[in-house]
Amino acid sequence: MKKLMIILSAIMIVGSLFCVTPTVVKAKVKAKAKPQVTFIELGSVNCIPCKQMQPVMKEIETTYGDKVQVVFYDVWQPKDKDKAAKYKIKLIPTQVFLDKDGKEFSRHEGFFPKEEIMKLIDPKLGIKRTAKK
Repeated sequence: MKKLMIILSAIMIVGSLFCVTPTVVKAKVKAKAKPQVTFIELGSVNCIPCKQMQPVMKEIETTYGDKVQVVFYDVWQPKDKDKAAKYKIKLIPTQVFLDKDGKEFSRHEGFFPKEEIMKLIDPKLGIKRTAKK
């Protein structure tokens, strides 16, 4: 009986060494940075200019990382139709840009080239790029 108690105690001690408490897990989770700019694309996957914007949105995500959040709403789908009214769009695609506080600072209708979007976003992020020669 005494040997059993010693073995159980040893198992509990060893087990507690490998136990991860919630506080340890929280400490290991990296806090996600809040984006400084939110780029909202309102369009449809069935609209040709909207389809042309898809690679541009991907490039913006890749270029800016977690500094810019890119969101796409397909306003022809029931789940996103309310976004068309919320952002008062007249045509698709429409791009809406929000600052870190959620306040709209720019809007564009139609296809929007990556370079032009970068000219709009860079100043908000304090980025200065030199012109290519």
